[in-house]
Amino acid sequence: MHRLVLATRNAHKVTELRAILGRAGISLELLGADAFPEVPDVRETGVTFAENALLKAHALARATGLPAVADDSGLCVDVLGGAPGIFSARWAGKHGDDQANLDLLLAQLSDVPDEHRGAHFACAAALALPDGTERVTEGRLHGTLRRAPAGDGGFGYDPILQPTESDRTCAELTPDEKNAISHRGLAFRALAPLVGELVPGARGD
Repeated sequence: MHRLVLATRNAHKVTELRAILGRAGISLELLGADAFPEVPDVRETGVTFAENALLKAHALARATGLPAVADDSGLCVDVLGGAPGIFSARWAGKHGDDQANLDLLLAQLSDVPDEHRGAHFACAAALALPDGTERVTEGRLHGTLRRAPAGDGGFGYDPILQPTESDRTCAELTPDEKNAISHRGLAFRALAPLVGELVPGARGD
């Protein structure tokens, strides 16, 4: 079976993309980056989600000789001009400290009235082939920001983003409910047909 590698060491992301590709009729063996421990993580030096996703996908394709998929995502707040954006995971200064990031953002927005608390999660998903071919798709989940966290599911800013037309935060949704509308799911589902078109063996040929 032909192989495709996803630039993540998160098993849940691999499972999610494997299911999306399967529903699109794509028969590839999907591997996570942990299958290649000798390949170092890529520094995200881009200034957009798409640039960062492409950096990771191209680096993994070059290092493994396999078609590679990567994504980059974050929260974009209207009144902050789209920030935290690509800095979402390190908004409070330390990468991956979800609670500190969330606390800082809520403090920064404490005097912003409810009608101006619009925001969206954005995700760019990139496909890169060893020959340099590349494609990018994007997905967004729009909503408003709560004044206090609610729910214990999800991660990052999920406890404060309430999707449009929902009365619950992303952290209060079930995994299936969230996957159906999530920015990452939308981006990956848009990318799946391109994988089928460009990756050798994706359609079982």
